[in-house]
Amino acid sequence: MLLDPDQCQLVLVDYQVKLMPAIQDEARVIRKARLLAQMAHLMAIPVWATTQRAEALGPFVPELAALVPAPLDKLAFNACADGLIDVLQPPQATSPAQGNNARSLPKHLRKPAAVEPLAPARPVIVLAGVEAHVCVLQTALDLLANEFEVWVVSDACGSRQTRDSDAAFDRLAGNGVELVTAEMAAFEWLGGADHPDFAAALGYIKAA
Repeated sequence: MLLDPDQCQLVLVDYQVKLMPAIQDEARVIRKARLLAQMAHLMAIPVWATTQRAEALGPFVPELAALVPAPLDKLAFNACADGLIDVLQPPQATSPAQGNNARSLPKHLRKPAAVEPLAPARPVIVLAGVEAHVCVLQTALDLLANEFEVWVVSDACGSRQTRDSDAAFDRLAGNGVELVTAEMAAFEWLGGADHPDFAAALGYIKAA
């Protein structure tokens, strides 16, 4: 099973100016996250971002800020609890059975329209961020519970302590999350050296 760029969305979690200096191997984590964001833009993959209490931990680091939309600010460690699912899911649709055909009936005979959530147009979530054992872990597990397919980019994640990130990756893998590196994701999105954007992508990869 390989990553298909047409099925993916990228979520970058909490790369904030007051948090990143405490993260082990901060520079590497930011470089790999930047590679993911650059590749996502190149491949027309939607990019989303979150912050944890931005008033306290600050905005996204400058290396990433220009590559993400306005982040979803949250209080919960699990971003799904503070609105991420609504961002990733398409709008709800009215069931045809209760929609146009029902409009021909008198109002007093019409049943309420059945509203059903659509399956995500892009059900594969590529997830990276900090801290690996807190916000990334909790968000990934809740995304799984909401029937997304989740891939966590391990070298674009970090924690203050290496043992915490290691434990997070073990737990994620045990729950069915795919673990990849940023280069693995980049080359799978490309598919081959004949991709029209291969030269640009290779520049991003070498810089990371």
